[in-house]
Amino acid sequence: MVNTSTLHSILDLARWAPSGDNTQPWRFELTGDGGVVIHGFDTRTTCVYDLDGHASQISMGAMLETLSIAATQFGLRAIATRRQHGSDEQPTFDIRFIEEASLMPDPLAPYIQQRRVQRQSMQTTPLGQTAEKALEASVGEGFAVVWRRSLADRARLAKLLFHSAKIRLICPEAYEVHRDVIEWNCQFSNTKIPDQALGADPAALRLMRFAMVSWQRVSFLNRYFAGTWVPRIQLDALPALRCGAHFAITARQEPQGLDDYVAIGRQTQRFWLTATKLGLQIQPQITPLVFSRYANAGRRFTTHEPAIHLAEQVAAKLNEEFGPSYRRIGFMGRIGSGKAAESRSLRRPLEELLIPGKPTLE
Repeated sequence: MVNTSTLHSILDLARWAPSGDNTQPWRFELTGDGGVVIHGFDTRTTCVYDLDGHASQISMGAMLETLSIAATQFGLRAIATRRQHGSDEQPTFDIRFIEEASLMPDPLAPYIQQRRVQRQSMQTTPLGQTAEKALEASVGEGFAVVWRRSLADRARLAKLLFHSAKIRLICPEAYEVHRDVIEWNCQFSNTKIPDQALGADPAALRLMRFAMVSWQRVSFLNRYFAGTWVPRIQLDALPALRCGAHFAITARQEPQGLDDYVAIGRQTQRFWLTATKLGLQIQPQITPLVFSRYANAGRRFTTHEPAIHLAEQVAAKLNEEFGPSYRRIGFMGRIGSGKAAESRSLRRPLEELLIPGKPTLE
């Protein structure tokens, strides 16, 4: 039976998995018999980016993979089983551990806490075949990595992201998310995104902070002072050009539900940790996927009509770039060499993520 100290060590690493806006949509319960119950939740009712909870489900998959990687350091194989009677909005996973004396520590384990998001410029040096092959091999059977490397490729994606970012900035539902998830004047945050990690220069940050006081200010700046241009250029267009490549992780079939998105999250985390091991930096770029899925489903995700039309255009541009297979993309982003971000989101202490359960074995 796995003792409490070992379980805490495993979970202390598992909590470092990535999650949208640092929401950390999981809580841990020790069962008292050497197992763990993961209580997940999504933010679909409060976050416009969490369409049907899929972004949270990807995060849960990343956390489950991180837990499995961490467990190997203790000679344990982690087996995760989802309770079928649970809801998609609050899925529950039972984790049991099997001792395997011959099990080697996963080589990605040392990079769990090093992995981070780099929203600033990266080097435009190509990744090289060796790095690309290692990254392609990091995703499991049924998944593949699609690359966009050339300057022309990056320019097209910069244009796509520039358009997608406008939705983010003119949509009142997105404003509410940004207002709540940014922590101002800080380098690190346990529960939010520190403003210094956003990738904007000090002047732009001051303007953003002024605007974020109210939706009325945002609307006024957008209407009369081209308020969307500076953040879209600094946070989307220029970073899209200044990287080694863009990537898309695709599934064999279009993802449909919870289990598919959890599987995407597991593969994404292995890809991201492999990149970290190779000394590469990553920035996720999933908002085009989210908005295009709203458009494809005919979902009115906002009261702002121009944003709905923009989402339709983003879907069309994704189709132009990747063909109909873009619907099979589970995760996409940019990647490149360069220094790791100095400002980052941290995580809640493990004590805040543990919920009362049965007595545990000391």
